[in-house]
Amino acid sequence: MATGTDPVRVPLPARRPELDAIRMLVVIGLVFFHSALVFATDDDFYVKNAETTEAILIIAGFAVVWAMPLLFLISGLGAWHSLRRRGAGGFAGERLLRLGVPLVFVTLALNPLPQWLRLRSADAGYHESYLGFLPRFYEVHLEPAEFPFLVQGEHFETGHLWFVVLLLAFSLLLVPFHRWLPRERVRRVGDRVAEAALRRRGVVLLPALAFAAICAFGRMEEDYAGWHRWAYLLFFVAGFVLAADDRFRTVMRRDAGIAAWLGGLLFAASGPGFALADEPFTETTALATVSRALFGAAGWCLVVAIPGLLDRRRPAQPRAAPTPAPATRRRLYGYLSAAVLPLYLLHQPIVVAVAYFVTGWSAPIPVEYAVLVVIALLLTLAAYELLVRRTRATRFLFGMRP
Repeated sequence: MATGTDPVRVPLPARRPELDAIRMLVVIGLVFFHSALVFATDDDFYVKNAETTEAILIIAGFAVVWAMPLLFLISGLGAWHSLRRRGAGGFAGERLLRLGVPLVFVTLALNPLPQWLRLRSADAGYHESYLGFLPRFYEVHLEPAEFPFLVQGEHFETGHLWFVVLLLAFSLLLVPFHRWLPRERVRRVGDRVAEAALRRRGVVLLPALAFAAICAFGRMEEDYAGWHRWAYLLFFVAGFVLAADDRFRTVMRRDAGIAAWLGGLLFAASGPGFALADEPFTETTALATVSRALFGAAGWCLVVAIPGLLDRRRPAQPRAAPTPAPATRRRLYGYLSAAVLPLYLLHQPIVVAVAYFVTGWSAPIPVEYAVLVVIALLLTLAAYELLVRRTRATRFLFGMRP
């Protein structure tokens, strides 16, 4: 007889290729996004081009409002299925191996490079060697108030691994709730919410109010792609809840159109405030506060809309067996799906290293940007193929299965 802590033997859920495609798109898109920050006027990226433009952040803003929130929502969906298969203990162990190991390894082995290049790029008189800089990177102290970013230092940083830090923390926080919450009561509440969302259009968009409040009054954090760190927890929990009942999937497909229109309008309405406020992420003025609220509401609407619209392309219960995809497409899909986390871990140090050399050219921004993206993308894929996926040890260090 299974206990509350034993893994429950359940059939594997049907694969949702649209969610895997979103993960791949976002992670590969980060090469384009972070390369663009090299040329952004108002962003403190590691390496900056001499010529910059304000257009970068305006264009990038539309990706910021949905991309990382959607990764957390998809991670929450996956956490629900993983907890059902493995139980609380197995889930915690798997998360520590798949996320904790690469977090420690990449922070120590790769993250010092962007910080060192930042110092060299900002000061032409800085000539300290990389080996000489490393001990200063590792000078750290604990800051409990910055939870879950407990380790801080003058030069130390988790950098782009903030996503992994938060995802690991959220996953481990989920374990005691999964163990101790009264399952039957939670199931009844979830059933009522799912039924209400199914009966009434727009109910699935009500969480937008919570995200609006967090962004407006909790403010936004530039270091974490603009969103407040605890807003990401809500996206993660939302994904966990949505995975528990297929009625939510039906609702997202049905309401995706109105969610897309509303999300686009809210995001457009937030734009003038972000452009006019001096410190739109943190100001307490009415203009900045309202703009952040509109941004937060837009984020939830778009996170509902994008998976819902993509899911509409396939009927929930096809009448006939689907035609198998060509072998080449299946192999490419499987290759990229397995590569998502390693590519995420590798991309930013490579982008910064390539940018350090490219920004010295006397070429127009579009030319430098195109060269930077192409070289960084090829090197990231090559590093994954040649240095990560071919050995058991490197697969383990980058969070891949054997």
